[in-house]
Amino acid sequence: MSALAFAVRSLVRQPGRAVLGVAGIAATGALLFDMLLLSSGLVVSMRGLLGQVGYDVRVTATQATPLTGPRITGTHAAIAAIAALPEVEEVTALRVGSAQVDVDRGRAAVTIIGATTGRRRPWTLVAGEDLPRAAAGGAATLVVNRNLARALNLSPGANLALHGSCVEGSRMPPVRFRVGGIVDFPFDQASELTAAASLGDFARTCGDDARDEADMLMIASRAGHRPDDAAQAIRRIRPDLHSITNEELVARFQQVEFSYFRQISVVLASVTGFFGVLLIAVLLSVSTNQRLGEIAALRALGFSGRRMVTDVLWRSALLVGAGGLVAVPLGLVLSTRLDAILKRMPGIPASLHFFIFEPNTLVRYLVFLVLTTMLAALYPIRMIVRLPIAATLRDEVIS
Repeated sequence: MSALAFAVRSLVRQPGRAVLGVAGIAATGALLFDMLLLSSGLVVSMRGLLGQVGYDVRVTATQATPLTGPRITGTHAAIAAIAALPEVEEVTALRVGSAQVDVDRGRAAVTIIGATTGRRRPWTLVAGEDLPRAAAGGAATLVVNRNLARALNLSPGANLALHGSCVEGSRMPPVRFRVGGIVDFPFDQASELTAAASLGDFARTCGDDARDEADMLMIASRAGHRPDDAAQAIRRIRPDLHSITNEELVARFQQVEFSYFRQISVVLASVTGFFGVLLIAVLLSVSTNQRLGEIAALRALGFSGRRMVTDVLWRSALLVGAGGLVAVPLGLVLSTRLDAILKRMPGIPASLHFFIFEPNTLVRYLVFLVLTTMLAALYPIRMIVRLPIAATLRDEVIS
């Protein structure tokens, strides 16, 4: 009989213990799998969001996280100088402020974005028309996200009045807009109401005459040039501004903003792995201890020590493999629920995901299963290797 068949029969003889081992590994493996997803999920998701609309370099006034520091002054001159670079294809200036809109029970807060209207837009059009590239006569035009359209029952062509509140304590008269279209903003929170207009209309809404300022410049590098080339070219001509590529921004998020989640995933993965190894080691040790007489008899009949060690390894592999296989779909279901819970935290974009599956995650998970199999079998193997055959058989007969 092969070592694998022998190990299968050994597990079948003790179905309760085998089921307990598989269930334990399935539970601990599912949590470990989710921690592996969490360790890289935020980084992968953030990288996708940053590059979603085709911009690969951000320019701000300081090294502060975009949209959190002081504004860029002299925006028009900066745009003209940067757009003239051969490494740059397009430049979009952004301003972010707040406004209020009349609803049935009073007023609701709206995030309003002002942007220069070039070929690219930092949002994705869903329905209707995008902002016009040049100022048109008549009412000002804006685009709204799905939340705002749903809350006010807006559709392309509808009218909307916004009361600017960009400056604390200010009460601006309403500015009437025509809704051009409905769009998706990549960094919107789940329930956030957001609208976007041209920089000029943004200034009118906020009562802000500083039309030559921007919170951030978004740069699309030209085909054939790397984002690093565009960022370095911008630094040469405007050393007073801070240029950062998407990859550099992701790396900074990974080291600072996302470090908490990475540390949590490492700690939980380590604890989960330890208990997984401990569970299988205990089950195998108890099973081996109860079969010492049988093992000694088999050794006396000519079974080699290597054969008995292989039996323990196969039993460990069968328990860990079966539990690990069940853990993958269980972990994916659990990650969906955990992702929905974590995304309820304030300031988290609705499109950002904490758990992202990647092929290398599965590779790391398989490595863990192999290590668990080997570590859990160490003590039972030690028992078999050091087993005194004659003394064990004598004790078995006497007992």
